[in-house]
Amino acid sequence: MKIYTKTGDRGDTSLIGGRRVSKSDIQIEAYGTIDELIAFVGYLRDNAPNEADASFLIQIQDKLMIVAALLSRDEKNPNVVLPALADNDILLLEKEIDKIENVIPPLTAFILPGGHPGVSLCHVVRTVCRRAERSVIAMALNLQVDEVIIRYLNRLSDYFFVLTRKWAKDLNIREIEWHPDL
Repeated sequence: MKIYTKTGDRGDTSLIGGRRVSKSDIQIEAYGTIDELIAFVGYLRDNAPNEADASFLIQIQDKLMIVAALLSRDEKNPNVVLPALADNDILLLEKEIDKIENVIPPLTAFILPGGHPGVSLCHVVRTVCRRAERSVIAMALNLQVDEVIIRYLNRLSDYFFVLTRKWAKDLNIREIEWHPDL
């Protein structure tokens, strides 16, 4: 099988189910941003300071692949069988967030990203996740999107935020609080 098919040379692509749409379609934007997030999570995993965090990031990539598949389905062809994202996937994130919050100091101010390449990258991943969430919400204005996807992305960005704080603590990096000049 060749990697290039030439079928998208005029600016359209196929959804799962076969229907072709413009590559500028909001549905393509949404699952394309999830694809970008998957890649950034891989980069983040490559910079993880420990194996436990790297392993959890692999699980996140797996769930994001499911999200991408679900978002790329042609809603006019609902007979295509795809893996599911479930409430338990959100609960797993919440448990991990709770576990991390038990070992990091309480948040008293906004944190300026930076201090270490891995910590900074984690902030970048968090912002890409927020953008992916916004794209999926925009898609949901016109197309059917399972609400578990939106909740998962919302919780995932929360996870990335606490992960930045955990990594800063693990790496002994001082967090710089933002205090506006008023």
